[in-house]
Amino acid sequence: MRYVFFTNTPAHVHLYKHAVRALEAEGHDVLVLGRDYGCTEALLAYYDLPYEIYGKVETTKYSLARELPKHYASILRKVRAFDPDLIFGMGGYAAHAGALTRTPVVLILDSEPTSLDHLVSRPFADLIMTPYTFGKDLGPKHYRFAGFKETAYLHPDVFEPAPDVREQLGVAPDEPFALVRFNAFGSHHDVGHRGFSPAQRVELIERLAEHVTVFVTDEGDDLDLTDLPARPYDVHPALLHDVLAEARVLVADTQTMVTEAALLGTPAIRSNSFVGDDDMGNFVELEKRGLVRNLRSFDDVLTTAVAFASDPEIEREWAARRDEYVGGLINLTDLITAVATDTYRRGHVERPTDEFARQLGV
Repeated sequence: MRYVFFTNTPAHVHLYKHAVRALEAEGHDVLVLGRDYGCTEALLAYYDLPYEIYGKVETTKYSLARELPKHYASILRKVRAFDPDLIFGMGGYAAHAGALTRTPVVLILDSEPTSLDHLVSRPFADLIMTPYTFGKDLGPKHYRFAGFKETAYLHPDVFEPAPDVREQLGVAPDEPFALVRFNAFGSHHDVGHRGFSPAQRVELIERLAEHVTVFVTDEGDDLDLTDLPARPYDVHPALLHDVLAEARVLVADTQTMVTEAALLGTPAIRSNSFVGDDDMGNFVELEKRGLVRNLRSFDDVLTTAVAFASDPEIEREWAARRDEYVGGLINLTDLITAVATDTYRRGHVERPTDEFARQLGV
């Protein structure tokens, strides 16, 4: 059978990398269609996935609108040439590629606020899979699984931290460090939202640096660290989760990395304008489990960040909560590959049944 996987962002590469390898090992043909965005292509190359790039986009708000027609033309050409039996993706590109080539589509979605994506992609999907925390009902093709998209690559069954990551990062074995992640807010689903201001970024780094070594990963590459007590995250992006697993604390105004930290047992503080009464279900759930702090007030961010950074016991406490929680979640890669191979056997996509889920341990 022939499969296409869409990887529009670095997180999508991680989501599908193990499933691609598993399907190839079973003798199936796979094509990964990637977008030149951030470190997406670097990850595709690092994991030696069978990929082609369909287009590029910058981290500015209007870049996607300019490039969209070229993206669709390239996607349609590549999908028709490969002639897949099934397409996996996370939104409009995959859904529309399937519609235009009459190919079944499986979507994995995890963000309730992206209503436009749901509107333009849902009618063309044969199956939509979301975390069990997803707060919207997307209709009869919607299937909720006991996990998050990040459990495809951070579940204990598939993730083992690199033992030498501290050496590669340049920190001592017992040296506490914080990872700070700044979002560019350039994606279409970020329009109207914001994170830390430039002044807040500087203050956050300076306060954290009083207690721990600080590493910064800045998606927009806007912050000049020359006169700040921080170092840029400069090891290969494929090692980011290994670094995150070793950090004492993550402070971020982005989304995915916060979920990743929670699943690794790293104390995580998230602050952006998404936080509030209508927040995404996964972050609400992770906060209930004691694995994330969702904070709107910057003063609260500073107070909590300093408290976490200065507490040598916090990593052990967080790890214990993580172990108890993550043990009950599924390895999403197993579900992805099972849906793919089940479609191969049946000749069409079916929504997973309770029996199908039990066989997977879902």
